[in-house]
Amino acid sequence: MKAIIVTRQGHDVSNNVEFVADFPDPRPAAGQLLVRTEASSLNQLDLWVGRGVPGFEMDYPRIGGSDGVGTVVEVGDGVDESWLDQRVMINAAVFQDPTPRPGRRAAGEDIIMIGEHVNGTHAEFFVVPATNALVVSQVDPINAAAYGLTHLTAWRMMVTRARIQPGSDVLIPGIGGGVALAALGIAQHLACRTIVTSRHQHKLDAALSLGASEGVLDEGQDFSGQVRSLTGKRGVDVCVDSVGKVVHESCLKSLARGGTFVTCGCTSGRDPATDLARIFWNQLSILGSTMGDMDEFQAASSLLKSGAIEPVIDSTWNPVEGRNAYERLESSKQFGKIVFDWR
Repeated sequence: MKAIIVTRQGHDVSNNVEFVADFPDPRPAAGQLLVRTEASSLNQLDLWVGRGVPGFEMDYPRIGGSDGVGTVVEVGDGVDESWLDQRVMINAAVFQDPTPRPGRRAAGEDIIMIGEHVNGTHAEFFVVPATNALVVSQVDPINAAAYGLTHLTAWRMMVTRARIQPGSDVLIPGIGGGVALAALGIAQHLACRTIVTSRHQHKLDAALSLGASEGVLDEGQDFSGQVRSLTGKRGVDVCVDSVGKVVHESCLKSLARGGTFVTCGCTSGRDPATDLARIFWNQLSILGSTMGDMDEFQAASSLLKSGAIEPVIDSTWNPVEGRNAYERLESSKQFGKIVFDWR
């Protein structure tokens, strides 16, 4: 089959990306669907897969991709044939303990990520457990591929973990990335006031055109004073962060008393200095969040299916241009999702 592969591990991931036409076809195991891909999209996780994930040994060549949409063409043992010919999008987080119980989505549970631990969606075909697929018959496949992982991540961060309330003041640093833009869409859906930051004025302008309330140009300074000025010195209720180290201190100082900082990633570094006195004195909550289960996936995806939220798409690529698409992601020049059209 045709596939975009990462040939070996290395810091400059795009240099190790190739398009091939003879990668072995996957076969559906028991409980799985075989999907003919219509669209897939890139995430920051694709770069981690190319650079290597700490604590996990990876074999190369391998196929990335944790967002995929396509038509079911074959089912594995034990799967109802009614799945055949259905268009599906996927939740790439396959939880290894599906038994329902309160609090079962706690940190430390084993997750197998499609596109990280096993080959992913950047190929002509991919496999997914039927339990991780959602029928999206009437949704454009490009939009669906651009929506899944980032909006699931942002939904869990904001709704499940931070318990964000309508009308809250929300800070979203690093606008332009997939999770940040997903958070903007969800915050707007919940009628929240949004303050976004970026190191690029054109990204702030684009976010304001999408409905962000305020934009702060991050030139490496402590931007918390500007955020507090925009909130009448009160600060924000919630900060939704996927940037990490370089903005951490500014984010904490931007929070109102009783505010919540929720993180899903650390693109700029994992080991920031923090301020324990500010945390306990202002009674701040510091929360981590990873992926999401199928209940959360269905809730987040219902906003796509109803037309309440549309993903922001930076660009659409032919798979043969895979290396160039990875290079754009690696450069951080994108504003929105980078999507491959496999049709």
